[in-house]
Amino acid sequence: MNDADILPSVRLAQVGIGYWGKNLLRNFMGIDGVQVVQACDQRRVILESVASQYPGLDTTSRFDDLLDNPAVDAIVIATETPLHFGFASAALKAGKHVFVEKPMTQTVNEAQELVRLAGEHDLRLMVGHLLLYHPAFRYVEDLIQSGELGDVYYLYSMRVNLGIIRQRENAFESLAPHDLSVALRLLGKKPISISAQGQAYLQPGIEDVVFATVYFEDGKLANLHTSWLDPHKIRKVTVVGSKKMAVIDDVQSVEKIRLYDKGVNLKMGEQRYADYADAMTIRSGDIHIPRINMKEPLRLECQHFVDCIRSGENPRTNGHNGLEVVRMLEAAQISLARNGASIDL
Repeated sequence: MNDADILPSVRLAQVGIGYWGKNLLRNFMGIDGVQVVQACDQRRVILESVASQYPGLDTTSRFDDLLDNPAVDAIVIATETPLHFGFASAALKAGKHVFVEKPMTQTVNEAQELVRLAGEHDLRLMVGHLLLYHPAFRYVEDLIQSGELGDVYYLYSMRVNLGIIRQRENAFESLAPHDLSVALRLLGKKPISISAQGQAYLQPGIEDVVFATVYFEDGKLANLHTSWLDPHKIRKVTVVGSKKMAVIDDVQSVEKIRLYDKGVNLKMGEQRYADYADAMTIRSGDIHIPRINMKEPLRLECQHFVDCIRSGENPRTNGHNGLEVVRMLEAAQISLARNGASIDL
């Protein structure tokens, strides 16, 4: 390796080493040219485990230690959502690049402030909208861009499980950011309103199941079903286009995408039809299962953050992308409180 091949070192610190944070830490630790120099968590047992697994890694329970460390270029935030804004704003003010897990913040005002701070200090602000780095979702995005699916009409998603039950955020806040970010990318239009209904069965005021519909420009829409109180584990997105339809099933280990050559053809020509329905025929062709070269989406996401720090490039899931998702989440909360009323975005 010559000098030109040597990557500039990126020095990271991370706050939050819990259920998901430990996966982030593992991936950042495995990237060439990255030094994770500090790990922060309030739980002593977590810090002891980290110190044992990664000898030499400095551990602390004080977030200020990360801010005050001149050897830290960027801070990774993997805490509960209510803590995101405080940690991220402090990090940006301290001159650190920031990777923050989804959702970026709990309110639009907080998200706007993070975007402002990142721009003011010329720092990279990236949000962990993981599916936008997932090879299966990238594959379908490329199909849409190439025109393979035709005009995309709508999509719907199911993200349900008998899973982790949060106490400081409801099922929609916890699970929907994934599919909201996907809808923004795949539909490619501006969201204009949202309607959401749900119920809290286990904890008062914290919805365990939510059904929401987001309306986009040009009549496109996305329907989301989120729940952590369901007998099935489903992570599925269906995209309906004028030419073809795609189903992404992330629970499947191998066949993650199915493409359906199905649609409705309009008969063109001189003949006029008394009934418009007579001018339409149903097309039902083959089902294609493409081979996807799978890589761990989280590694791809972490690598992208590091690459953006090195190059100065704006991240694919930057602060503006995070802001749009938070805007939809905030409107959905208002709609939930108003029993499904449509809220303009």
